Amino acid sequence: MTITTELLLVRHGEAVCNVRRIVGGEQGCTGLTDRGRQQATQLAGRLATEHRARPFDAVYTTPRRRVRETTEIVTAALGVTPIIDAELRGLDHGTADGRPWRDVKDAFGGPPQHNPDHPYADGAESWTNYLDRVTHALDRIIANHPRHRILVLAHGETIEAAHHLFLRLPAETTCHTRFRTNPTCLTRWQRHTNRQGHAVWMLATHNDIDHLRTQS
Repeated sequence: MTITTELLLVRHGEAVCNVRRIVGGEQGCTGLTDRGRQQATQLAGRLATEHRARPFDAVYTTPRRRVRETTEIVTAALGVTPIIDAELRGLDHGTADGRPWRDVKDAFGGPPQHNPDHPYADGAESWTNYLDRVTHALDRIIANHPRHRILVLAHGETIEAAHHLFLRLPAETTCHTRFRTNPTCLTRWQRHTNRQGHAVWMLATHNDIDHLRTQS
């Protein structure tokens, strides 16, 4: 089988809101920590080596600050201009934005994924609606780049959404099963096509953080 399309998804580096366990929407996200910037630099070195060997045809990112800061470091090393796609943004948090996650989860009875059809705060997006938005965005991006290598720098939830898309998982799956995603992890999906033209998506790597092994 031949790899015809490759989708490489990357989570942002460690953010201040992650460390402080604050809901990191447009208000709550204040960017990367020093450690997060170092992680992004190590990630950039790895992706630059990959890009020299087999260039990425398109690079997408989201508008949220922690992702933008990660993307700036990576794309400077790659020498490319990213496409900011608002539909790839993280969850819309409504009135939960900027609040401690513990308070939000205590009030809701768990994280957004545990009750996927219901918003976890006033004005917030339900997990089901989030998955619908992001899977449609990923579908659109893939359709716009047939037989290309696509790099998407985004959120851990984006990686979860990609798994839901390719594995045809219902939203309620996350009530009992989740996918671990570390800062700057790489997840690689590849579209394989056989001689008869039949294509399947294969998960090549998930939560790959080999570039951080030397981090102190």
